[in-house]
Amino acid sequence: MLLKYFYDEKLAHASYMVGCQRAQEAVIVDPGRDIEQYISMAEKEGVKIVAVAETHIHADYVSGARELADRVNAKLYVSDEGPAEWKYLYLEGYDSSLVRDGDHFMIGNIRFDVLHTPGHTPESVSFLLTDQGGGADKPMGIFTGDFVFVGSIGRPDLLEEAAGLMNTAEPGARELFHSSQRFKDLPEYLQVWPAHGAGSACGKGLGAIPSSTVGYEKRFNPALQFDDEDEFVRYILADQPEAPKYFAVMKRVNKEGPRILGAGHHHKMLDVTGLADAIKSGTVVDLSPSPEFAKAHVPGTINIPMGMLSAWAGWLVDYERPMYLICQPNQLEEAARLLHKIGVEQIKGAFDVSEVRSSGMATEVYSSGTPEDLSCGINEGEVKLIDVRSNEEWKEGHVEQAEHRFLGRLPQHLREFPSDQKLVVHCRSGARSAIAASVLQAAGFKNVVNLTGGYMAWKAAGLPSVKSQPVMTG
Repeated sequence: MLLKYFYDEKLAHASYMVGCQRAQEAVIVDPGRDIEQYISMAEKEGVKIVAVAETHIHADYVSGARELADRVNAKLYVSDEGPAEWKYLYLEGYDSSLVRDGDHFMIGNIRFDVLHTPGHTPESVSFLLTDQGGGADKPMGIFTGDFVFVGSIGRPDLLEEAAGLMNTAEPGARELFHSSQRFKDLPEYLQVWPAHGAGSACGKGLGAIPSSTVGYEKRFNPALQFDDEDEFVRYILADQPEAPKYFAVMKRVNKEGPRILGAGHHHKMLDVTGLADAIKSGTVVDLSPSPEFAKAHVPGTINIPMGMLSAWAGWLVDYERPMYLICQPNQLEEAARLLHKIGVEQIKGAFDVSEVRSSGMATEVYSSGTPEDLSCGINEGEVKLIDVRSNEEWKEGHVEQAEHRFLGRLPQHLREFPSDQKLVVHCRSGARSAIAASVLQAAGFKNVVNLTGGYMAWKAAGLPSVKSQPVMTG
């Protein structure tokens, strides 16, 4: 048997190739949209990709299942569990098999048994793997998708938090409890292969180790220590990370079927004379390092440095409008690849950052200030301080005068800020607040300052802060 592990660090996404070398066939489990990596590995290992097995309709990245079906005629094994609104809609015209709890299928001499494990999503399934070609009659491992992670478990609130399906979080949590009890009944020696690692918003406290075992998770996974359903529900619904708003888009895209990109898909560099019209008609993202953007940029553009693109574009880009980039020519295809992974489809091309800088259009700047320089104005209310960190960071400690507006949701609060007052933005170190400064300027705020060094610098300077008080109940 062949087992290959693929990991996308930008999305904290894990996918797998399972191959039967005797039959020279392979299946890809939970593929991402960048399917070239699977095709290249299959060629290297001398196997043919004949199938895709998907654990659920993913919300955090665009699935590569349809692209593989279209490119290499892979058969699709996808869930038929859950209510009608969580059924795949693009299967007509593709070789596919809808699977339910208790079903199984074969890839060469390798057997996959289907377990319905709802909670994270209603249709979620897991796949038990048995290498019958190696003489085994018991499974060796389980592909858990977003059900069980190393050190964590899939969150049940995404449908409510991101997709807006109200009153689904608690029922999902109760389903997840029963799924977790079923997981604990599995043989302890089974290897656990999840679809995500540390950094994913699909759960809290995910470990960075790529795999585990049922026995280890039973003993040390915090979410698997509950035997009382109500206690589990309270635990699993508390303190989950912010659910990126683009998750709702991903659910729809993966349910209806992602657009086929095709082999050789590419983008083009554009003439700088078209930049003004691009700003009027779409969203223009400058990928420059924030210090360079601060010194000179085109009004109406937002700044998401290349290294932060996959983390923040899904929050800040309008999926309904065309998107343009300002970047170095050699950055275009990698940036587009990252954006396509999170469902940004209308990428019209890019403007060469050197040409933009020399065109005379980069007329706008924003300044930075140290905590010592700005603290007086903040304390006296002369400036408005905006903290763009996460809820968890805010609760751990914040500047008393600050207003908390998480970066990902900042565009929703623009009307709340005064246009005639200096706005100072800060995060932990200054990187996220630099993005926030560009968002505010693009919205028309002229007097914007980034707090140098962020909250860490504020604390290092010995300036005062407070912690959020716990909400008292009962």
